[in-house]
Amino acid sequence: MYGLAEFREDIKSLMRVSGMEGKHIVFLLTDTQIVDEAFLEDVNNVLNTGEIPNLWESDELVAIFDALRPVCDKAGIPATPDNMWRLFVSRVRDNLHIVLAMSPVGDSLRVRCRQFPSLINCCTIDWYMPWPEDALLSVARQFLKE
Repeated sequence: MYGLAEFREDIKSLMRVSGMEGKHIVFLLTDTQIVDEAFLEDVNNVLNTGEIPNLWESDELVAIFDALRPVCDKAGIPATPDNMWRLFVSRVRDNLHIVLAMSPVGDSLRVRCRQFPSLINCCTIDWYMPWPEDALLSVARQFLKE
C-alpha cells in the first residue's frame, strides 16, 4: 500500500530534480490520491517554506551539498552548508510546481484549507466549471463553419 514513507520518497526525488539539477518539474496531486492527511502537511510545508522538516538523512544532505558545490562556485557563493542549503531550498521553490486538483463538493476542501493555510496563501486558485451545452455548441459551430 502507498503510504507516507513512499510519498516522502517521491517528494524527495522531485526535490532532487528541482533543487539539485535545477529542472522545472510539476507534481500533480488529486484529492482522491490523498490517503493520509500527512501528505497535505508535507505539501503545506513545501508550499510555505520550500522544505519539509526532518525529511533528509545526513548522507542525503552530503549528496545534495556535493551536487550544489559547483553551482555555488559558479555563482560566486561561498560553499558553506548553510549557503548550499539555502540555494537548494530556493531552487526547489523556483522549480517545483505543485498542482492540487480538488473537488469543491462536500466539506473536505473547506476543512483542508483551514487545516493547511498554505493551500490558500501560497497557491493560485482556479475554479473550473462545466460549460453549458449551448455554449459548447456555439463554439463548435464557429470552428466547424467552414
